[in-house]
Amino acid sequence: MNGIIKVNESGKINFRKGLFEEIKKEKKPIHLVLIATKPDIIKQAPLILELKKENEFVLVVHSGQHYSWNLSKGMEQEFGITPDINLNVKGKLFEQQSQIINRLGIVLEKIGKKVIPYTYGDTTTALAGGIACFALKNGVAHVEAGLRTMTPPKEIFECLMNEFNAEEYYEKAMNPVGWTKGSYEPYPEQFDTRGAAPSAGIHFAPTELNTEHLINEGYEKNRIFTVGNPVVDALEFAEKRIKESKIFEKYPILEEGNLIRFCIHRRENISSEHRFKVLYDSMVELIKEEKNVLLISLGATEKALQEYNLKEKTEELAKKYKNFVYSSVWPEYTDVIAAMKKCEAVATDSGSIQEETNTLGIPGIILRFNSDRPEAVFEGSNIIAPPIKKDIVVKIIKEVMENSSLNKKMRNSKKLYGKNVSKKIVSITKKITEKEELFELFEHERLGLSKKSFWKKGGIEW
Repeated sequence: MNGIIKVNESGKINFRKGLFEEIKKEKKPIHLVLIATKPDIIKQAPLILELKKENEFVLVVHSGQHYSWNLSKGMEQEFGITPDINLNVKGKLFEQQSQIINRLGIVLEKIGKKVIPYTYGDTTTALAGGIACFALKNGVAHVEAGLRTMTPPKEIFECLMNEFNAEEYYEKAMNPVGWTKGSYEPYPEQFDTRGAAPSAGIHFAPTELNTEHLINEGYEKNRIFTVGNPVVDALEFAEKRIKESKIFEKYPILEEGNLIRFCIHRRENISSEHRFKVLYDSMVELIKEEKNVLLISLGATEKALQEYNLKEKTEELAKKYKNFVYSSVWPEYTDVIAAMKKCEAVATDSGSIQEETNTLGIPGIILRFNSDRPEAVFEGSNIIAPPIKKDIVVKIIKEVMENSSLNKKMRNSKKLYGKNVSKKIVSITKKITEKEELFELFEHERLGLSKKSFWKKGGIEW
């Protein structure tokens, strides 16, 4: 990054030298891909590579939301992606949101021509980036659109409070009848994905259920496409490189199998001491029962371990038990997938990992009360283990790992997230933008009246 746009006394936008001169000369449409967090770097990377493969002019804008080597830079290097612009956002959630709107708006004005922006999923950057684009009459192509959290009926959880059969619970939860929308969890991601939707000129939904959500919310059917999820393209990329992974040299125990991967980082699990300790104590019991356990600890996980005085205990467990690996996030996605393929089950409160477990055929245990990928629960590849009591969570996890019938059902579940997704997204976007505006803000445009011969051209730009 050689150039700087100063925003205020404390902020600046970095861009590579000569970029805006290139943009001025460019005759092709500008495909502006926003990246922000580790999951959307993984999922937007195949899209960026596909656009470049098709010789499109691609502008990669990193919001700066995730900026460390483990969460961002390592992924960029692995996929061969170098951002052209970094918005350098910092601070609390509301500060990041306002900075993204402001700084992306400045960038779009400096570009001075229409762009085709791609936002991803349920990130703060998708929400705020969509607002910035909307304010300048640029519709976005919303990748991974229509994610809506669904929660099972209360009685399903109530049956877990006494003796219960895990396989019967699994079968009951697969029935979508009585599941409801409207949860604020995961926070703030569920708000972000809902708030991002109105800025979209095209909605790229992973599954038919996501498409159904968007249609029911009133978005135009002819701008909603069920394409799958680009995570499948990223997984294909990683699986081809697994032999290059050195992760088992670093952690030989992971190669043995009988492995469960834990990840606890959602705000709703972190901010509740009860919820966090239920999940943590469940993990500890499995370690003591000699299951091979991998804990991937994110920044939020570390904050909870410190806050609830569990950091020292965790370090001691890692020293005492050879079957327990306690690690920060790995910078390379290939390592993540290499280890995941050795798992008997994955226990997580993550969203993207629910897609990965389905695609890889690994039983996924959702450490929440609901799911923003409920289709994978209905299909049977994932099961919810609500953080109510330790005994409930432990029983579900052990049944998934040890009950061969249940484990087999989950592994053999239908794969939901498609193939060659990035290629589909690029093809649809190009087809639409060759003929019409991505964003028709006003009704005379949307209805096609402004294209009629009698319609007087011109007007006021603001």
